[in-house]
Amino acid sequence: MKAAIYSQKSDLDTFLYLSKFVSELEKRGVQAVLYEEMANAMQFSKIFETFAGKEDLKTKKVDLFFTFGGDGTIVNSLLFVQDLEIPVVGVNTGRLGFLASFTKEEVFLELDDIIKGEVKISKRSVIEIVSPNKSMFFPFALNDLTISRKETTAMITVESYIDNEFLNVFWGDGVIISTPTGSTAYSLSCGGPIITPNNENFVITPIAPHNLNVRPLIVNDKVEIRLKVRSRVPQYTLSLDSRLFHMETDVEVILRKAKFQISLIHPNNLSFYETIRQKLLWGNDKRN
Repeated sequence: MKAAIYSQKSDLDTFLYLSKFVSELEKRGVQAVLYEEMANAMQFSKIFETFAGKEDLKTKKVDLFFTFGGDGTIVNSLLFVQDLEIPVVGVNTGRLGFLASFTKEEVFLELDDIIKGEVKISKRSVIEIVSPNKSMFFPFALNDLTISRKETTAMITVESYIDNEFLNVFWGDGVIISTPTGSTAYSLSCGGPIITPNNENFVITPIAPHNLNVRPLIVNDKVEIRLKVRSRVPQYTLSLDSRLFHMETDVEVILRKAKFQISLIHPNNLSFYETIRQKLLWGNDKRN
């Protein structure tokens, strides 16, 4: 068995922790394959196999993908795992951690079950851009796609269509199209609803709308969504998760649900409802 090790950090504490973690994998007969950029920055004394992208994971037949960081690190794992169906194990060394469900201590206690596959697997939907040309960028997002204004304090308008049926013109700073996974990210900050991960929905959330009666909308994720921007400046910003692109205003964006999903591994005793209670401090009331 092989396990990919991915972190965006390269400080001393991360180095010491990952050295211990890799040692525990080796005791269980699991070979570690390290993220190339991370391995070069940390200068491990032992030579490991490395990966830089999807093809390396495929060629080296990696079975598990461990991420060490926050939710952003898990979201970035999509760039590597893509449609390979390699389960992702998120170890939370960050702050909030909606997706990274193992703590640094818990993952050692759960490691045997993870290796045996005796854990929960949560399938997460992915957004795919079908237009403009896919060759421009990696056209997938695990959390959300966002259209927002660029280099202007003026509002932009986003004309929206669902399966070619006109929905609305959003006046404001932009609009977010979110998966259930991304419903606890930027969309939540803009007043969007929390969607449980097993739902098959998109959430359309306006950003700072200039119409008080405009509210987030939940739609089935089998639809195709088309977005057209008008702005006082010739460009707008398109984001796919944390990746930003500057687009000409005459470029329409068409998106749909991707044909593949990402598999996230969770402890058997994990509850989504308990997670949101803890992370969002629900029930933190003296009356309780």
